[in-house]
Amino acid sequence: MARLILVVDDEPTLRETLAEALEGDGFRVITAADGREALLRFREHRPDLVVLDLMLPELSGVEVCRILRQEAGVPILMLTAKSSEIDKVLGLELGADDYVTKPFSLRELIARIHALLRRTEQPAVEGPTTVSVGDVTVDLAGHRLLRDGDPVPVKPKVFELLAFLLRHPGQVFSREQLLRDVWGYDYAGETRTVDVHVHWLRTAIEPDPTTPSLIQTVRGVGYVFRRPA
Repeated sequence: MARLILVVDDEPTLRETLAEALEGDGFRVITAADGREALLRFREHRPDLVVLDLMLPELSGVEVCRILRQEAGVPILMLTAKSSEIDKVLGLELGADDYVTKPFSLRELIARIHALLRRTEQPAVEGPTTVSVGDVTVDLAGHRLLRDGDPVPVKPKVFELLAFLLRHPGQVFSREQLLRDVWGYDYAGETRTVDVHVHWLRTAIEPDPTTPSLIQTVRGVGYVFRRPA
């Protein structure tokens, strides 16, 4: 059965345009015009992915994102008309998997949706694989970080980024390569997303995040994981 997408936006024209484009791409679509309706529709239909506008009446997109993330692991793609980085970062902090800034192309939006859905279909890592990174233990099978046996909070996409870099120690990756290999984008996406997630990753594993020794920046190229001495 075709994947079900919930589109939440208070602009009727945009909402209808998105629904038509997604249905034309083979998805089933349900829509909501405000935050409260979005939660009702989500709980009733349990869609496979949510396209969520940041600015909504009744209940903001930020609040809807926070509630959805407490209830389910469904991929969330946020739409924002704001150019401020703090709004994008806030959405990611609350659990959104990606964001698109208005105005955007339908082709880009659909490509990002496909990328998010592909990630949910990836098989789990086989076997109890663990890797030590400084004083942090990375449990690849359990998707956990542990420091002295205690869990270290980490966002799912940050963990995926770490797991990818651990599998390629010493190899430098550009932001575009990371978007392709970790996020699944097959086009030139928003590279700021990579920088934000690298920042969170350094906060989780680096002895001193202000002077990173594990996840290093290669100026003009990208990022590389260096094994601790």
